[in-house]
Amino acid sequence: MIAGWLQTRWARVLLGALGGALGGLGVYLGSQLTGAGLFVVAGGFAGLVAALVVHSLNQTVRLTDVKITVPQFSELNFTVTRESEQVAWKLFVETVTRVATQRLDPGVGHLREALSSIHGVFELTREILKETQPSRRTGSDPTVEHLAIAMLNSELRPFLTRWHPLLAAWEATHDGDTGWPEAAACRADLAKLQSRMRAYVLGFGRLARVPNAAQIVDGTFDATYANPPVPAAREGAVSG
Repeated sequence: MIAGWLQTRWARVLLGALGGALGGLGVYLGSQLTGAGLFVVAGGFAGLVAALVVHSLNQTVRLTDVKITVPQFSELNFTVTRESEQVAWKLFVETVTRVATQRLDPGVGHLREALSSIHGVFELTREILKETQPSRRTGSDPTVEHLAIAMLNSELRPFLTRWHPLLAAWEATHDGDTGWPEAAACRADLAKLQSRMRAYVLGFGRLARVPNAAQIVDGTFDATYANPPVPAAREGAVSG
C-alpha cells in the first residue's frame, strides 16, 4: 500500500517539498559554518556531485555484452548508449516491416514494389543516421551506426545498383514488371538478400534490447502466449 501511494502525484509533490525544505535547511546550516567545518561540508557536497555525475555517465555510456555476427564480418562486441538504443529501435522497426526481411513468395507481389520498399529502407536508414548524434565509443568497439552503414554499403546498395536499372529499362517499354525475363533471377537474389538482412535486423533488435526479436523477425512471435489473458471471474465466486 505504501509503495503504491509513493507512486501517486501528490506523494511526489509532498516528497519534493520535503526534499526542498531539507535542502534549504542544509544550505542555511552550512552558511553558518566556518573554519574546518565549512571545508568538510563543501568537500562532502563536491564528492556527492562527482558521484552523481559518474553514476549518470555510467548509465548513459556503457559497454554491452551483446555480440553480433553479420555477413562479411566476424563476431563483434558492440558499444551501446541509451541514445544509440533508440537509433537501433528505429532501424529495427524500419527493417523488420519491409520486404527487405519479409519473405516474398514466387509469383506473389510485384518486384517494382519490392525494390521500392528496399530503396525506402536505404533512404530512411540514411535519414535516421543523419538526424542523430554519433554514438559515444568505448575503445575500438563498433557502434550501431557502423552496423547500419555496413548494411547500406554491403547489402542494400549492391542489390539496388544491380536490379533497379535493369527493371527500370524494362518498364520503360513495357507495362510494369509483367513478363520481365530477369524476374526469376531478381527474386532469387532478393531471397539471398533477405537471408543476409536477417542478421542485421536481429542485430538492431538485440542492440535495442527488443524482447523476442528473433520471433518477431521470423513471424513466429505469439503475442497471445506472451501476454495470456486474465481469466474472468467465475460467476458466484467470492473475491477477497
